Amino acid sequence: MIQNEKINAWVDSHREELLEDLKTLCRIPSVNGPAAVDAPYGIEAARALTAAEDLCRGYGFTVADHDHRVMTADLGPEEARLDILAHLDVVGPGDGWDTDPFEPVIKPDGYIYGRGVADDKGGAVAALYAMRCIRELGPDLRYRVRLILGTDEECGSSDVAYYYKQQPPAPHTFTPDADFPVCNGEKGFYRLRFKKSWEPVCPAGPYVTALHGGFQMNAVPTQAWAELSGIDPMNLMAGAAPLCAELGASCEVEQTDQGARITVTGRGCHAASPKLGINPNTALIQVLTELPLADDPSTRALCELHKLLPHGDSSGKAIGIAQADERTGALTCAFTIIDISPTGAEGLCDCRIPLCATTANCKDIADNRLSALGYEAAGMMIPPHYTPAEGEFIQTLLGCYEAVTGRPGACYSMGGGTYVHDVPGGVAFGYKMPGVEVNMHGANERFPVEDLLTATKIFAHAIAALCG
Repeated sequence: MIQNEKINAWVDSHREELLEDLKTLCRIPSVNGPAAVDAPYGIEAARALTAAEDLCRGYGFTVADHDHRVMTADLGPEEARLDILAHLDVVGPGDGWDTDPFEPVIKPDGYIYGRGVADDKGGAVAALYAMRCIRELGPDLRYRVRLILGTDEECGSSDVAYYYKQQPPAPHTFTPDADFPVCNGEKGFYRLRFKKSWEPVCPAGPYVTALHGGFQMNAVPTQAWAELSGIDPMNLMAGAAPLCAELGASCEVEQTDQGARITVTGRGCHAASPKLGINPNTALIQVLTELPLADDPSTRALCELHKLLPHGDSSGKAIGIAQADERTGALTCAFTIIDISPTGAEGLCDCRIPLCATTANCKDIADNRLSALGYEAAGMMIPPHYTPAEGEFIQTLLGCYEAVTGRPGACYSMGGGTYVHDVPGGVAFGYKMPGVEVNMHGANERFPVEDLLTATKIFAHAIAALCG
């Protein structure tokens, strides 16, 4: 067995190399895009995959490309023992960044900033360097560890589903795409889509001509905007600004040819943790419902949506689906995308559901309440994932976490979905330390450099313990 001190010293001595490799991957804007030749998830996702293959091959690992969806890097003999699943795709940058989201920078606060440093290129690089550490320190492993890097985690994980149709999973699997110690429970998903159409009208009095907020279903945006006809910009600002402040948001107003445009700024966050953000979609809707607008279809739609999905309601209480259980916690509901045009409205909600959620007590209720107001509602439910904590695999991971950090290890459940959601016995293991805010999916995504090194050490200990 490799001594703990040797692992820790190796990781510390490779700090600068690790950070440079992370920067290389984070400079690639690997947001899911249109399919192209040899790029099923877009050109930039394919670039990220190629860059990761080059890194892994350069460090002496056996590398394979799986139809440009997933790449693998192997260490050890043929008999599989451990898969480490991470992803190279990222959500869009959104608004509100203080720096270029795709030019990572280390600031004096000790954090590295950039899209993907926390979700999940940092976890991928930490796992790669853990494998490199074990490879260079030796001795040879008794079992194989395989790093699996995909490019479609943010948009449905079809990449890993494709991979597992061809390759069997290892006896043990973890993903560095959550918090330490060990996440053994992931809520399921209820992804709600709704729309409503109407004939265009030009009412007497101010009304909304266009409204938009959101850029991805699983991210609460930073900003939302609306254009209004027949309203004075100064009057709009006077009415909206104090209302926004009460809701924890801010707003700007500018004049347009027809009237005014209002932009509301909240605080973006991951849809799995809506309480960490301030949703500009719901804030903008509430502000507009409190203004003296004409009684037209768009105004009525705003009032209906405010009633069912009000600002600050992250539990789904107003729409009737709030619930919780002891193992996976409470349902969360994030209103992440809204569009209103002269002919209709449509929106999306990302709900994370506990083990107790069913079609009858969740989807059917939300669908019926929207249908009663004239909306076409469609939703998809994916069940939760749960792995009992008593097994040897989880206990080994907890032991490695405790050995490196000196902190007590325990299991927890979360609302975020990871690559192991459909892998039997899989868990999320890091790579973020408990209680550290990294602004995942929001502006100024960041990660503490020292925690990145600590995670690498923990992963190296885990590889040695499970495969050595």
